[in-house]
Amino acid sequence: MKRILYLITLVLPLYAYSQSWEEANEAYAEGNYAEAIAAYNAVLQVNASDEAYYNLGNAYFKIGEIAQAILAYERCLRINPRHKDAKFNLAFASARITDNVEDKETFFLLKWARNMRDQLSQNHWLIISFSAFLFCIVCLFIFAFASPLPLRKTAFWTSCVSIVITIIGVWCGLSLHSRDTTRAEAIIMQGVVNVKASPDKSGTDLFVLHEGTKVRISDNVGEWCQIHAGDNIGWVKQASIERI
Repeated sequence: MKRILYLITLVLPLYAYSQSWEEANEAYAEGNYAEAIAAYNAVLQVNASDEAYYNLGNAYFKIGEIAQAILAYERCLRINPRHKDAKFNLAFASARITDNVEDKETFFLLKWARNMRDQLSQNHWLIISFSAFLFCIVCLFIFAFASPLPLRKTAFWTSCVSIVITIIGVWCGLSLHSRDTTRAEAIIMQGVVNVKASPDKSGTDLFVLHEGTKVRISDNVGEWCQIHAGDNIGWVKQASIERI
């Protein structure tokens, strides 16, 4: 009896997931985007997959909810950085927003490193670093015990390259883990947000941000968050943003 109950607890969520997925796709195909959004959100409660976030972003875009669409595409790419359609749609949706924010202070090598890091997921970098480390061990073993000098030289330099790849993979994996744990990046969700000089309603207005703009959170005080939007820094209410 316990086994039957256990099987039921496993099967029922999968059945509910399948039903919600089919309902969401049917609603989207029929142009019932509000129903599709509700169904995709139900799917995401069970399994936060890249395809569900991608389809959710498409549904939001169809009804003109650009900020929600950008948020969904960003979350899709966090799960699957190589999702080409999500990248294209994110760029297309981002071109529709008012603010063009760019962090000019970031050193170009750091930008390049982050772009390289974001090409793969945390798990992919873990696999690459682990594989490179094992390959390095094999090369060192050959270097230590092989007799032919050319083979030993090749094994030595190959092990050096493998160590570099291992270090890069570990850095990328740890960096992605830190990014996904802290969730410091967010999207402005309200139409117009006045960014304050201090975490207070009476604080001086510094600048204005519009929905869909991507910002970076650096501090929290009560219901307020300190954000970085390009070279600008200020405070907004947490209710006006959504973490990616």
